[in-house]
Amino acid sequence: MRSYIVFLLLFSIKVAAKALCRVRLEWLREDDDPWADLRVLALLNHTSLFEPVFLAAVPSRVLWQLATHGVVPLADKTAARPILGRLFLLLAKHVVPVTREKDDTWEEVLRQVRDPEAVLIILPEGRMMRRTGLDLQGNPMTIRGGIADILNAMPGGRLFIAYSGGLHHIQAPGERFPRPFRSAWLGAEVVDIPTYRDRLARGRDPDAFKAAVIEDLTRRRDAYCYRER
Repeated sequence: MRSYIVFLLLFSIKVAAKALCRVRLEWLREDDDPWADLRVLALLNHTSLFEPVFLAAVPSRVLWQLATHGVVPLADKTAARPILGRLFLLLAKHVVPVTREKDDTWEEVLRQVRDPEAVLIILPEGRMMRRTGLDLQGNPMTIRGGIADILNAMPGGRLFIAYSGGLHHIQAPGERFPRPFRSAWLGAEVVDIPTYRDRLARGRDPDAFKAAVIEDLTRRRDAYCYRER
């Protein structure tokens, strides 16, 4: 029953987002079927809690995957919000509230993604960019190492890397109401997880592999999220 409820919610968000926001999806690499065999969907440049508007560009078959096998690690602070928290807890089959520590909550995420049909959504930066270009504590936005843990846990499939052009013009952190009927840009590409993992892990220990993943995704984010369009 939960899968049907989640799918209806995701599909409703998709329809509403199409009506209220003009999402332009740009593929950065050619692919015959970029939505096939996805195991990880990573969104870079996390700027707003209204990023579900990007569901406007996601096919319904992927929404069904999320409803039946989706895994979403959700910050416990966000999960505790009285309204948005309840909404975010219904964005996938398994939504796991996590702390900022590498504890039992993160181990539960890794356990879920070992399901051969699991599809995980992750925001690799782990917190939102404020209008200052920094996070809530005034620190630069960096990629966290959790994405490397996820890639190590995945036996195969493909990584969907989404590059957000930013949503502060629609709703910035701390603002109560969004501004509808605005445009939003999303760049995207897919990479094979085993190939990507093997290339970055070659000759490296686990800590060096994690650093290599962080460096690579940071380079991609800075090259694509902020380019002129």
